[in-house]
Amino acid sequence: MNFPNKLTIFRMILIPFFVFFMLFDPENFTMRIIAEVIFCIASITDYFDGNIARKQNLVTNFGKFMDPLADKLLVCSALICLVELGQIDAWIVIVIISREFIISGFRLIASDNGVVIAASWWGKIKTTLQMTMVIVLILNLSYFYAGTTFGTVIYYVEIVLIYAALILTVVSLIDYLVKNKDILKGSV
Repeated sequence: MNFPNKLTIFRMILIPFFVFFMLFDPENFTMRIIAEVIFCIASITDYFDGNIARKQNLVTNFGKFMDPLADKLLVCSALICLVELGQIDAWIVIVIISREFIISGFRLIASDNGVVIAASWWGKIKTTLQMTMVIVLILNLSYFYAGTTFGTVIYYVEIVLIYAALILTVVSLIDYLVKNKDILKGSV
């Protein structure tokens, strides 16, 4: 097994630890910081595994399948934890996760037709914004600094990030579907 694939597996191994520290004692700031560090480490491995695989010609079928799956598991786990903790509405998370399932299915259909759909500019911006939103929400600074100006500012930053991520999630889905509508026509 090559190094990029080991990074992908490492990212998947980190997910249960992240969930544990998010949910074990959510009002404990130290637990939130540990969860934040784990999430950030896992996110960074996503950047490195793909870059290393491409630069060193280590791209494998395992990596093509598991890397995006590990990414989705990490983000979906974080979002579900945030719903459990009441930090984000479930309907927003359902929209975000649904988009991931739709695009994954769409890519599978495209793959069956010999077409590879690369990540679009909208998709990359969406991912960056979602990750930023999750990183900010994990720390829950609006809760820990409630009643202060800083806590209020962070609260509004969280709201803006949540709705911006939601909007970009929908925009990136529409972009994928419009740009690749011919793939669906050919598979029906």
